[in-house]
Amino acid sequence: MSLPDEFGKLNIYINDTIDHLQILNTTLEQQVIERTAELKHTNALLEIELNERRKAEEQLSYSALHDPLTNLPNRRLFIDRLNHALERAKRRKNYSFAVFFLDLDRFKVVNDSLGHDTGDLLLIESALRISSCIRREDTVARLGGDEFVILLEESDDPVYYIKVADRILHEMASPVTLENHKVFVSISLGIVLGSESYDNAEDILRDADIAMYQAKKRGRGRYEIFNSSMLDHVVSRSQLESAMRNSLENGDFVVYYQPIMQLTTNQVIGFEALLRWNHPEKGLLLPEDFISIAEETGLIIPIGYWVIEVACKQLHDWITLNPNQSHLSVNVNLSPKQFSERDLIDKVTSAITKYHLDSSQLKLEITESLIIENREAVSETLERLRQIGIQVEIDDFGTGYSSLGYLSTLPVDTLKIDRSFINQIRENNGGAEIVQTILALAQNLGMNVIAEGVETIIQLEKLKTLGCDFVQGFYFYEALDPLEAVKLIQTQKN
Repeated sequence: MSLPDEFGKLNIYINDTIDHLQILNTTLEQQVIERTAELKHTNALLEIELNERRKAEEQLSYSALHDPLTNLPNRRLFIDRLNHALERAKRRKNYSFAVFFLDLDRFKVVNDSLGHDTGDLLLIESALRISSCIRREDTVARLGGDEFVILLEESDDPVYYIKVADRILHEMASPVTLENHKVFVSISLGIVLGSESYDNAEDILRDADIAMYQAKKRGRGRYEIFNSSMLDHVVSRSQLESAMRNSLENGDFVVYYQPIMQLTTNQVIGFEALLRWNHPEKGLLLPEDFISIAEETGLIIPIGYWVIEVACKQLHDWITLNPNQSHLSVNVNLSPKQFSERDLIDKVTSAITKYHLDSSQLKLEITESLIIENREAVSETLERLRQIGIQVEIDDFGTGYSSLGYLSTLPVDTLKIDRSFINQIRENNGGAEIVQTILALAQNLGMNVIAEGVETIIQLEKLKTLGCDFVQGFYFYEALDPLEAVKLIQTQKN
């Protein structure tokens, strides 16, 4: 083969190679373009996923630190900010702050009567109103339920915190319309003025909470500034509650009995069972020293049933020893909480049966205020008690301003005139008008009347003149221990 032919073939080969390389290059470029587009798409998807994940994490973080209903900071975030405020107070000499603890007054009434949805709307509206009363740099948070807290920081005006409290009270006092219901609500507010003396945020919240409860006790719709005596009082009450629980287990409670006299015969016709606490350190305590704590803690329920049990047993023992006194009865006071217990009827019936008493020998006393606050439920329970023969008496009558028309529909046997009206009876017939009115009312309704707190001969003679048949009080006897009561019973005529 000649040289030109060889060069010709080589040239063809080179051209074919170049064409092939160009095709290959074009293919590679296309692949690079496609791969680049694919990577860009993948990167875009990753970016979207990362953004969504970031948003989800931010939402989780936000949800972990905020209340879902009001969008306010929650307890966790508030505690964190309050701890930072404490740290600043320790570093900076003139740094000041205050913590408010707020609770909506009677929120449960709104929630129960208008429904939880309306209750939620009220919480949202309250959050907006409270937030409108503070600066942007301050913090308002919802702890839960109807409890809110506020952290106010760095004010040059020493009375600024009080001004804010007054502003909130005023703002919250205005009525709000929720789902066509006009709702009036107020708040009770406790204030702690921060200082470097506190070591942790929880102690500040505790003290603000204590101050808030003081505001509630003193009338609601107001504020109270915390002081150390409030904490001392709470600690003392806590210790008393603990001692009460131990005493209930150890048998340190005792029952005394005040005789109830029939004036026409001058004889004892029954006794009122009166609780006493034989405190291991403080001695014999009267109910006013501990009943409020028993009510708050719920201990009044087991204590109340214990009194019924003891009183029934005591009456059984007295009658067993003195069969001629089988007409005697015993009165036991029922607390509102105990009266609301579902098993009240069963436990009362059980005690009567256990000690072989007639149903009429146990008489239960309830307060007039209980009737006013829970009319329908009270009426139903009273009817059930009457069906089993238990008589019911209204204690401290005349102090609760109950509807006389409603009173006439209740299955009540006796009215006990409050001692405050008996105390008003003086010489020359002074102060007897209310007593006379109650006696006339009871006579018209077919009820008996017992005058409580009779202490003088003037009171006694006036009550006789007015036609009051039954009395009890120091003029005749103080509350007697069981042994003293036995001696009295043994002196009675057949």
